Amino acid sequence: MVNLPADKLQARLTVDKSFVISAIDKRIYGSFIEHLGRAVYGGIYEPGHPEADERGFRNDVKKLIREIGVPIIRYPGGNFVSGYNWEDGVGPVEERPRRLELAWRTVEPNEVGTNEFMKWAAEAGSEPMMAVNLGTRGVDAARNLLEYCNHPGGTKWSDLRRKHGYEQPHRIKTWCLGNEMDGPWQIGQKTAAEYGRLAYETGKAMRLIDPQIELVSCGSSSSAMPTFPEWEAVTLDHTYEVADYVSLHQYYGNRDHDSANFLARSMDLDHFIKTVVSTCDYVKAKKRSKKTMNLSFDEWNVWYHSNEADIRIEPWTVGPPQLEDIYNFEDALLVGSMLITFLKHADRVKIACLAQLVNVIAPIMTEPGGAAWRQTIFYPYLHASRYGRGVSLQPIIDSPKYDAQDYTDVPYLDSAIVFNEENDELTLFAVNRHLSEGLPLTCDIRGFEGYGLLEHIVLHHEDLKAFNRAGEERVAPRRTEGTVCRDGYVETVLQNASWNVIRLGRVQ
Repeated sequence: MVNLPADKLQARLTVDKSFVISAIDKRIYGSFIEHLGRAVYGGIYEPGHPEADERGFRNDVKKLIREIGVPIIRYPGGNFVSGYNWEDGVGPVEERPRRLELAWRTVEPNEVGTNEFMKWAAEAGSEPMMAVNLGTRGVDAARNLLEYCNHPGGTKWSDLRRKHGYEQPHRIKTWCLGNEMDGPWQIGQKTAAEYGRLAYETGKAMRLIDPQIELVSCGSSSSAMPTFPEWEAVTLDHTYEVADYVSLHQYYGNRDHDSANFLARSMDLDHFIKTVVSTCDYVKAKKRSKKTMNLSFDEWNVWYHSNEADIRIEPWTVGPPQLEDIYNFEDALLVGSMLITFLKHADRVKIACLAQLVNVIAPIMTEPGGAAWRQTIFYPYLHASRYGRGVSLQPIIDSPKYDAQDYTDVPYLDSAIVFNEENDELTLFAVNRHLSEGLPLTCDIRGFEGYGLLEHIVLHHEDLKAFNRAGEERVAPRRTEGTVCRDGYVETVLQNASWNVIRLGRVQ
């Protein structure tokens, strides 16, 4: 990493109402609950816990999810869904089978299934994003599940739902056509052509039942897959006209302990999105289609801390502690930059799901019988969801840059701008990637006459490896002084290695 002298550091940003990228789909602040580890059993659901409701779901966890304002939650997987028989998770709980769950080598008791999740999601303030099994199953199981969930009544599967105590249909809008079907780890892995044909026929049948649903076609499991982006080109050749979105999945880690390189990983994310957009548009041109394919980034996060611990997990137990990354401060910075990247691509990224929501690579952690608490990554996710609603604006940025191990010309300033006309507010999200120096920043907001500073929230810790635990929140946001707004300009200094939320609005 090449650092500029402190006296050479200066960033400038210009924003105007006319620099519109797109309206932001609130679902880019979605998340994910899979039947994996302690996400369900011991996470959202823990009968006997002091905070459990009459159905066994933890109220303290629901409260934290509502605090974030999670608009959509993907369910029930993930790798889990490729071996899941949805019929096992409906009807009287005492009659449900216990199954060997092959994706994560656990036992699935099926105490929580479709109906329980739907009721819980509504209480958590979220809508569902349901995935169907295209690994061990296919068209028939998917159409039956959709009929069970969305058809009003008078048929076999819809009447079964009513018999189970749910008179009204769930009206699930968004459906994933399988999960990571390119992966050799996936039960029922498919070639691109095999998946494309199956997904098309499944989607066709589902749309005959409910023409109002949205469908997500499986993209590559990551940009590192050897078949990327050919997988997208081949599968979308089949699914382009039946699907509304193509999925993207990506996780990052800092295994080589190179923080400067780690904080530049969002540049790889940007390249990934641009490549998938290009591939989608190639298929659009090839088909002479008038339809634009949008993106569902329905798995993303930092994931690497728990890898060694997961190797030692005893198989064939219920809800073992799998994928329980304890996130540090630098992880929160990268999560912030990833959210900024989604906002920069709000014209095509319409859904994004932080994977996952509770305990499993998650912003929320729980202790069995004990507390629920916020990890470091909770805060940029919270801020983006709370203040990132409205229209994404394209900032014109002039920032000093550095070179890292895998990236060149990395801007120290990473920023996205959101204009909420309804609330008459402008929000600047910014990460200073410089590890040791503050970054002076001047923002030209003359296009927002009459706006002044509401608050400047900063997440910062001198120790990049600092983390939170139950009862000890070392990394937490605070309001900072010293930021000024006058004559159409905002002047501030972004602390070294910091996540910043600068909120502006009309002042008297």
